[in-house]
Amino acid sequence: MKSLARAAVIGKTVYRYALMPLAGAGVRHRTMRRLLARLPQSSEYAAETAPVRLRLALESLGPIFVKLGQVLSTRPDLLPPDYARELAKLQDRVPPFDADLARRQIETSLGKPLAQLYAEFDPQPVSAASVAQVHRAVLHSGETVAVKVLRPNLTPVIEQDLALMRFAAGWLERLFADGKRLKPREVVAEFDKHLHDELDLLREAANASQLRRNFSGSEQLIVPKVYFDLCSRDVLTMEWMDGIPVSDIAALTAQGTDLSKLARYGVEIFFTQVFRHGFFHADMHPGNILVSSDGRYIALDFGIVGSLTDYDKRYLAINFLAFFNRDYHRVATAHIESGWVPPDTRAEDLEAAVRAVCEPFFNKPLAEISFGLVLMRLFETSRRFNVEIQPQLVLLQKTLLNIEGLGRQLDPQLDLWDTAKPFLVKWMDEQIGPRAFWRNLKHESADWADILPALPRKLNALVDEARQQEMRQAYLALIRSQQKQNWILCAMALILLMMLIFK
Repeated sequence: MKSLARAAVIGKTVYRYALMPLAGAGVRHRTMRRLLARLPQSSEYAAETAPVRLRLALESLGPIFVKLGQVLSTRPDLLPPDYARELAKLQDRVPPFDADLARRQIETSLGKPLAQLYAEFDPQPVSAASVAQVHRAVLHSGETVAVKVLRPNLTPVIEQDLALMRFAAGWLERLFADGKRLKPREVVAEFDKHLHDELDLLREAANASQLRRNFSGSEQLIVPKVYFDLCSRDVLTMEWMDGIPVSDIAALTAQGTDLSKLARYGVEIFFTQVFRHGFFHADMHPGNILVSSDGRYIALDFGIVGSLTDYDKRYLAINFLAFFNRDYHRVATAHIESGWVPPDTRAEDLEAAVRAVCEPFFNKPLAEISFGLVLMRLFETSRRFNVEIQPQLVLLQKTLLNIEGLGRQLDPQLDLWDTAKPFLVKWMDEQIGPRAFWRNLKHESADWADILPALPRKLNALVDEARQQEMRQAYLALIRSQQKQNWILCAMALILLMMLIFK
């Protein structure tokens, strides 16, 4: 019954925001398309554009649909650009839940009374979002901390909305002409994963701890300390951070922060995470970033992170360097070498498609070229050649767009290429240059110490095995030959016998 009631609310929202004609335009079947177009629609938001109506509808449906819209806004490969831009405006602002509920959630989850856990606990939350809210507290040791608490009884609501989304996705795939290309079921599955990752605060604590270790002693980035003794799936306790929101340019200027240096720091931090650590904060929008009094970034909210393999990093480095050298053939061969393009793809065809997409960028000064848009265009081109772009690279492209927007907000003259190129060149040298050879040799030295003494015996065994295999093959060939000869002799005997009988 609850699902039916929720479905009715969604149907009413579709009517109110006049979304049915928008949906009907893409339906594969002509009769159904005409029927949907004739359904009555509210004129309440008729003056708004379709992307705005969609954003307003998602906001009205509540936190889970807001989060779905945020995920969709990071997939410009699936949505038209105007829809992606509009959905990016979705803000995860919801009223806080009662402080007594937060208190009970903490005590139940950590197994102790609140007074034993914290010397002070502010019942008024400092921020509230769809899945959790944050309270300020003080430990018995005197340290100020931030306590993040999941909303109670959230799972049933989430599962109900996810079930409806899966049902709708299945029908969208069947009915819409573009249904299979848009992969609605895969999008819902991706959203499901992101949402459940955010519901496990121990995972977020581990992400924060890893990032803090990666940037230990950094002069560019501060990551708060996690107090694991005061963490669980429902509660996260970490060091309290004081700073100015990175979007408050006036306050940063009044503080005397060097905005140009801060903008460069953002790019360098991003490329350090990607190419040195292969582990990056994937939710770097301004709401999750503060700036300290000494001009360093402070990262917050570690629910969404991305990780890259060496293959991913090599793919990115080669593509960026080849793009800025206008070596489109190398971009094409990099796609083929990665194994993502079908092996029968002609490099020349892919090169021509990449050139058509990328060449217009060079009508702009390098300082105005968007890395994120370059990557997005490459992904779009790749899809035309039946390539499935890896989710971690889509996440990275979204993060890169955030970093670019933030950097150019701080310093409109920021040249990302000038900042990033030394990083990429150095990384490529470390991966495929002489230093990489010696480093890999050094790393493998312990294994060589075990392998070398036994190498003659293993080679001899390998030769013996090869000889035995050769003998087996020869023996099998001899048996097959003998069997063939036996069949021939039998046939000849049968023919002779028939001649004698019918003589």
